Amino acid sequence: MISVEPAHPLPAPGTSQHALSIDGVRLAFGGVQALDGVTFDIAKGRLTALIGPNGAGKTTLFNVVAGLLRPDAGRVLLGGTDLVGLKPEAITARGLVKSFQIARGFPKMTVFEHLMVYGQNQPGERLWPALVGGAAARRREQELAERALGVAKRLRLAHVIDNLVTALSGGQKKLLEIGRALMADPAVILFDEPAAGVNPTLAEEIGDELRAIVAEGRTVVLIEHDMALIERIADHVIVMALGKRLAEGSFDEVRDNVEVQTAYLGGRR
Repeated sequence: MISVEPAHPLPAPGTSQHALSIDGVRLAFGGVQALDGVTFDIAKGRLTALIGPNGAGKTTLFNVVAGLLRPDAGRVLLGGTDLVGLKPEAITARGLVKSFQIARGFPKMTVFEHLMVYGQNQPGERLWPALVGGAAARRREQELAERALGVAKRLRLAHVIDNLVTALSGGQKKLLEIGRALMADPAVILFDEPAAGVNPTLAEEIGDELRAIVAEGRTVVLIEHDMALIERIADHVIVMALGKRLAEGSFDEVRDNVEVQTAYLGGRR
């Protein structure tokens, strides 16, 4: 079991320690305002939990950050670069990856092949290197193969590495989503309910793995409804409701916030 380090103090607002900044993001679907001027910063090298009732706009915001949806207004800054308007693959290349709420996979691929797909900087993906089979492409392929094997071992998927993704259990698919993100070698990872629907033991192991990812120097932003898990692993908590940032602070601070209790902890789930 990986030990969980205590939460660390956050950098002061306005410093260069922000990995990601959400600035006035708005998005409406028809007459429904899904995101209503969302603004907050994500501290670098920390695990930030994004919580709130269903319909608060959390997953929609993740999809905007990852380039799957384009907002009506606002900016999403990663290292000073505005991600709005960029394609998802361009955002991934800049160091930000998003997992999916429902684990996805290529049904005719094995776990190993699935991990290999998400390795970055593959010369063999370009036409000419693929045709001539250059040494650089072969070296990179070997590097990614070794990385995929290491990720599978780390996530206890080595024994199913040659299995089709469709043959995995729900929990194994959740672990594979984490592996997919790690293969892209990002600086920032958005995890959308990585422990949802798994047994308590695996949920605890996933929480430990997320803390280990942060300990490696990455930034993690997590959507999760399991408050016990959030209390145990989060450095900072941001609460959304009705498409807006409602409150933020430590877990204890947001738990004791009356507005949060009304909107989330004591309201609809």
